[in-house]
Amino acid sequence: MPRLALPLLAILGALSAGTQAQSLNELYQAARDYDAGYLAARAQAETAQHRLTQAQALRKPTVGMAVGSTYSQVDPISATVPTVAGKRADYNTNTNTTTTTAGLSASYSLYNRANGVTISQAERGVVVARADLDVAEQDLIVRVTQAYFDVLAAREALATAQASKKFIAEQLAAAKRSFEVGTATITDTREAQARFDRASAQELAAENDLRVKRVTLDQLVGRLDVDPKPLALPVALPVVEPVTLDPWLTQADEWHPQVRRARLGLEVAQLEIDKAKAATGPTVNLTGSLGAQDLRGSSTNTGVRGSLGNASVGVQLTMPLYTGGATDARLRETLALAEKSRNDVEFARRSVAEATRRSFFGLQSLRAQVKALEAAESSSKLALEATQLGYKVGVRVNLDVLNAQAQLNAVQNDLAKARYDVIVTSLRLRQASGQLRPDDVANLDALLAK
Repeated sequence: MPRLALPLLAILGALSAGTQAQSLNELYQAARDYDAGYLAARAQAETAQHRLTQAQALRKPTVGMAVGSTYSQVDPISATVPTVAGKRADYNTNTNTTTTTAGLSASYSLYNRANGVTISQAERGVVVARADLDVAEQDLIVRVTQAYFDVLAAREALATAQASKKFIAEQLAAAKRSFEVGTATITDTREAQARFDRASAQELAAENDLRVKRVTLDQLVGRLDVDPKPLALPVALPVVEPVTLDPWLTQADEWHPQVRRARLGLEVAQLEIDKAKAATGPTVNLTGSLGAQDLRGSSTNTGVRGSLGNASVGVQLTMPLYTGGATDARLRETLALAEKSRNDVEFARRSVAEATRRSFFGLQSLRAQVKALEAAESSSKLALEATQLGYKVGVRVNLDVLNAQAQLNAVQNDLAKARYDVIVTSLRLRQASGQLRPDDVANLDALLAK
């Protein structure tokens, strides 16, 4: 084999590997590293941990250092002073002084009720941020899954439109032959031609719809020309348990991120009340300092030089006596905010329960539709076969065959869409009840073709 053949084969192999169909979980993992909304929520969750670290620093001492140097100059003073002999003499003085200071200061809170409340709020803030991240993650799972199966549905719709156009073209050719030999009227030909023109338009619309759906999925996962794997045949829809509504509602009320977030918000609001009350109480701090001072200077006749050190330690008590009504107003504000948080909790519980019911009943309806459409597909195939046979023996006209084919195509499109809707709605049900996890995406890969 020539030397250039091996690199060429390697390049072709890499290109073919890059064009292989992707699974749902593979595309979801790509979206986790690309979707701006999810990445923003993840960064927000990280900031909450940093805020907790800042709050925890309130329980630790603070130490500071200060160093300074000051230079001063006193202008000469001219004066006449008496001498011992009773005579007077002129006296001039010029003083320059450099003072250098260095010191350490420290403070430690012995008692501050508000600090403990602030730390408790920051701890709950971390849990709130995690709940927000769970909401963003679940939303990303549903968006990727919806876009994934939208592409598959659009691809099947295009395949159905192309097959229908091919079938109608065959019927059009048959109608023309029958008209030429005098066994059919021009009406059959014109009807087939009209159906063919309509099928061509439907094919163009299906091609554009597939193109748009691909763009949406590409944008979501940050890749180009994504090729999703189809469902394995025979199609097996996911099993969703439990089969009754009440367990879903119980799980939603306990575990849904929005309900958890609202309850934590109420706890934070109640802690804010405690903080407002703590503002009326005393705070006690332990303070200390250690410093040194160096003095260097000169005058007209003498030089000055010296240094001294100092150290101090003490306890400082601070007690607010009058704040102009600000403290009482702040307390009333926190009480009103706590009432708002209680209503937010109730609103979240009701919204989550409503979404869970809607998704549960929607899923049950879609499953029933799939069964009905599967039966309709079998009936439509038999009806088409019978109509084609009747057309061959002369008891059916070309329009009957076209109508039977159109009915089969419509049923097949509806069946494919209903199957994809069952899969997406099963995830929406888990999202509505707060149970949707990345493992659910990996489990759906078992339904795809290998």
